[in-house]
Amino acid sequence: MTAAAEDRNENRRDPFSEAFKTFIVSDWEPYSDQLPERLASAPYAAARRAELTKLYPGTTLIIPAGPLKTRSNDTDYRFRPHSAFAYYTGLGEDREPDSVLVLKDDTATLFFRPRAPRTDREFYADARYGEMWVGQRDSLEEMSAATQLDCRTVLDLPEVIREAGSNQLVIREADPEITALVDEARGGHSVDLDGDLARAASEARFSKDEFEIGELKLACRATKEGFEAVVRELPEASRRGRGERWVEGIFALNARHLGNAVGYDTIAAGGDHANTLHWIRNDGVIADGDLLLMDAGVEVNSLYTADITRTMPINGKFSPAQRRVYEAVLAAQTAGILACRAGNDFLAPHKAAIAVLAAFFEELGILPGTAEESLDPDNGGFHRRWMVHGTSHHLGLDVHDCAQARAELYRGGTLKEGMVITVEPGIYFKSTDLLVPEEYRGIGIRIEDDILITDGDPVNLSEALPRDPDDVEAWMAQLMS
Repeated sequence: MTAAAEDRNENRRDPFSEAFKTFIVSDWEPYSDQLPERLASAPYAAARRAELTKLYPGTTLIIPAGPLKTRSNDTDYRFRPHSAFAYYTGLGEDREPDSVLVLKDDTATLFFRPRAPRTDREFYADARYGEMWVGQRDSLEEMSAATQLDCRTVLDLPEVIREAGSNQLVIREADPEITALVDEARGGHSVDLDGDLARAASEARFSKDEFEIGELKLACRATKEGFEAVVRELPEASRRGRGERWVEGIFALNARHLGNAVGYDTIAAGGDHANTLHWIRNDGVIADGDLLLMDAGVEVNSLYTADITRTMPINGKFSPAQRRVYEAVLAAQTAGILACRAGNDFLAPHKAAIAVLAAFFEELGILPGTAEESLDPDNGGFHRRWMVHGTSHHLGLDVHDCAQARAELYRGGTLKEGMVITVEPGIYFKSTDLLVPEEYRGIGIRIEDDILITDGDPVNLSEALPRDPDDVEAWMAQLMS
């Protein structure tokens, strides 16, 4: 990577002669005067903004995209905007660092950093924003055409915030500098109410609109292709050693090619690593005879992500012990999916799934009592030794979407048409667990799908990836042949 032109390290800075400054800005082709088409997300974002501002009449709402963040020294992480900003502007991918959406009643203004003229030093000397360094940015007119928002330079924002005074709210965690400006303008007033805006912006995403459902379907299709690419590469991953990294890399390649990125760090857990719930170190081997638990999702360009888990025999065939545990998880997941109906409690899929798992643990003789006793919410819970996590979470712009919503509307809420949730029971028999029969130790299995709640039967958005063990084996045999 080349050095930043404005780097504070004197060892990384070259001076520009006056002759060069004149030369570098001359004889460039004019920018096109053709404006971009409206983003497909724009009308949906407008409807979302209208619903949000109804909750806060007369109040200025500040929704930042967030700043670039330093990874190390003078290199930044790849930018991803705050999810509330993406939701209410319709912008995805890496757009737009340092931007801020300002809402008040019927007005919506996007403050962002438009491209500088080529005669400006920024064009050739600014490593964070200059066109020669990071590519051509939009003009005010181009951004307005795409988003259907009024657009102004971000340099105007401080004065707007000062004028709003105490009557404004901000998504506090999105951009510390913007939050500091708002706090100063308010003189310390209404800070506690910022949390209410964050909750409202999170709860608005519970039920997905038509655009969002389409993007989640697209993410699931892309994720299926990523899983297929991994299965084709399993022999190579096994041969090379450190195969979990090979699996992670193959999926990431497909995620970047088919979408924006991975929606979260891929879990590529071979063998006993599958029993570590968030195994993202991915430095182990992929061994013949073991299982691969792969939890991965493609985030498409709009930033909506899939979240799918499949547990696959690395050699293409389940052993009898692996199959028995797998079928128990599949039965639990099937029960959970059937409970994904509008009007049911959010926890209904979890309760349905763990009832199946507890019965299986009782059958194995590893519970200290009966399944019924284990399911007692006050005095039980013994099944959680082998299924410690919840079965479902909301899915959308974030892999754990709507996370700042009130508990009574999330965990204590009701399933409604348009919601998309995961159903992902698992069994995790660690190799060191002496309560587990020896033939099952080291087997970890999770099966996860993305489920759309409708006014009727649930819709499995990720059903194209097989779940039945016979179907999994046939699918893998075709891909690995």
